[in-house]
Amino acid sequence: MGRSQETFNKKEVRNKKEKKRKDKIAKREAKKELEKSGALDDMIAYVDENGNISDTPPDPTKKKVIKSESIEINVPKREDLPEEEKIRKGVVTFFNDSKGYGFIKDSETQESVFVHANNLIDQIKDNNMVIFEVEMGPKGPTAVEVKVDRS
Repeated sequence: MGRSQETFNKKEVRNKKEKKRKDKIAKREAKKELEKSGALDDMIAYVDENGNISDTPPDPTKKKVIKSESIEINVPKREDLPEEEKIRKGVVTFFNDSKGYGFIKDSETQESVFVHANNLIDQIKDNNMVIFEVEMGPKGPTAVEVKVDRS
């Protein structure tokens, strides 16, 4: 009387458990086959002389010898960096007299630089050519000693 009184749901649960058990055994067997066949060789990748990843080993004749003393792992010293030009030229893209600030587009770097009314020598307005110096302010580069370019 055992199995004839089983409901459809109980049969489904039993079948799912059996299928799960068989899948687990099949995965275990497949994993053993991979270990035997040397699947590790398929997963090895090499780096060629240009730094690209490839599946072929690098050519030993193209090997370069690098002296460990020539490798520098640090930040370059301040005096080694090139000195930026202090005086720059640019165009006033926006200036609001009532709020007292604006922006200058640097003609060399095309970078937008903030300018405050306190840093002005001459009165400026939109589309004026100006000469200015750049200093790092609390929120980024700031134009100081701004004057109209009369040349």
